[in-house]
Amino acid sequence: MPIVAVLFAAVLIACAPRYGYHRDELYFLAAGRHPSWGYPDQPPLTPLIAKAMAVIDPDSLLLLRLPAVLAATLVVVCAGLMAREFGGGRGAQALAAATVASAAVVMATGHLLSTAVFDLAAWSVVSLVVLVLIREIGGPGEVDPPAGPLRRNVLWLKGPRWWLVIGLVVGLGLQNKLLLIFPVLALLVSLLVFGPRKLFATKFFPMSIGLAVLLWLPYLVWQAGNGWPQWEMSRAIAGGSSGTSDSPIMFVLLQFGLIGPLLVPLWVFGLWRLARDARYRAFAVAYGLLFVLFLATGGKAYYLGGMYPILLAAGAVPFAAWLGQRRIRWATVSFVVVLNAISSAVLFLPVLPISMLKDSPVLAINYDAGETIGWPEFTRQVGEVRARLGSDVAILTDNYGEAGAIERFGAPYNLPKPHSGHNSYWWWGPPSDTATEVLAVGIDRDELARAFADVEPAGRIDNTRDIDNDEQGAPLFICRNLRAPWSELWPHAKHLG
Repeated sequence: MPIVAVLFAAVLIACAPRYGYHRDELYFLAAGRHPSWGYPDQPPLTPLIAKAMAVIDPDSLLLLRLPAVLAATLVVVCAGLMAREFGGGRGAQALAAATVASAAVVMATGHLLSTAVFDLAAWSVVSLVVLVLIREIGGPGEVDPPAGPLRRNVLWLKGPRWWLVIGLVVGLGLQNKLLLIFPVLALLVSLLVFGPRKLFATKFFPMSIGLAVLLWLPYLVWQAGNGWPQWEMSRAIAGGSSGTSDSPIMFVLLQFGLIGPLLVPLWVFGLWRLARDARYRAFAVAYGLLFVLFLATGGKAYYLGGMYPILLAAGAVPFAAWLGQRRIRWATVSFVVVLNAISSAVLFLPVLPISMLKDSPVLAINYDAGETIGWPEFTRQVGEVRARLGSDVAILTDNYGEAGAIERFGAPYNLPKPHSGHNSYWWWGPPSDTATEVLAVGIDRDELARAFADVEPAGRIDNTRDIDNDEQGAPLFICRNLRAPWSELWPHAKHLG
């Protein structure tokens, strides 16, 4: 298992500097420059991590993504340890870790600094610790796990005290992404209904809840003080405003691609195994509850991704036992896992040269790949247009990715701080009323005409690589003669998504 984790981390580190920043990474860097207890679309943890990495080296894409690599590697390690808790030996642990390492969703999230990868890591740790609790105080089961680091007591952590670890991880996880509350509640309800209920017969359970709420409280206070914009954001995503939003049919179909089609039989087997074991049935029920919930509410397919490491670990243990000592069987399985890893890497890591992307299926399958290409060129073109104008020209962008790119790459072109009505940028304020002209980027002309009397075309963005992403072909407009002060117009500029 350690070898699998090291190889996985090495691949992600090697790929980290390729292509460029993702729009969300540019946004996290911008949010980190505006430290707060909360933002309309996320808690503060990931922006704080982005800020910390930028303080060390503001120009290193590898350093920015290193926390994501570590979080994704933690998911791989947790998968191996979950297999150990299920009673698996070294072979089962290595198989569980390898299948998770080869998974598309783990590679994709581990490549970019995002809330998704920390959410995945937090849920993997919670799942592992719940398995420890079940083993230590949940009663007898089918298997007796072999000795290992989590079988032995860690300092004073033993028995019900592991609830405090869950409270700590959940509290920190909720400072990263609100999504974590749903698998936590689904598992708690499943444990209460299907057991083992004796897990809750301890003072450490309410203490863990108190710890989690205490850590989460600053973000809740910020949300309450700003009208709970997170709910509006959630409705916008459910309505399809995100570039990675999924239709119901795509949500179902993509469940077979999150890990990789070749490994579907293994996680389905793991789900079946959990469902038939009374000690672990709550995990299978939680998967079903989450599947129905996210499908019904318009959730993204990857929202269910955190459940697959434990399904793979549960399936890996009996499967490894069946493989036994037969080398031909292990060789065949290893080939399948390697093939799954290669296909995941080609589609979700920056493996192909950029020149080959437009003629490959990568952009059609992996939306995020296109969003990591062309930001320096985008900023250069904005800078060239603004250089033809006067010095007192504000920049107004359609979305946070465009604004974040101008902040990151705009210094050589003397570009001012950009403004946008998108998400947190709206909270950071409008342009100055003294700006005589505004260079609008990516905004529809009719929308601009409601705020300006004169709207003049100034070209379109071209990433020069014929890559079809959200900014390719985006319009540029020079806007003059503001119809009303920004104090009146800015409330109407707000849009979440």
